[in-house]
Amino acid sequence: MLGGISIWQLLIVLGIIILIFGTKKLRNVGGDLGGALKGFKKAMNEDEKSDEKAQDDPQAHVRHDDEGTTYDVKAERKAEEQEERK
Repeated sequence: MLGGISIWQLLIVLGIIILIFGTKKLRNVGGDLGGALKGFKKAMNEDEKSDEKAQDDPQAHVRHDDEGTTYDVKAERKAEEQEERK
């Protein structure tokens, strides 16, 4: 048993719920819940596929082992521009 609840008690509760809400409303709620679960599963599968694609794509990885291409540049204004702004 389910914690002292018999099958008859569950059927009575189910009957009361059907009387209160009606079968059409319960069908709509069930369809909405099923659609939400289906959308969640689809999103999870798409996320897994994108993770697999990112691992297979060598362009997605950035390498920082080539240190010889860094340039240090100091920007200075031209003397003419400095005089015009004064």
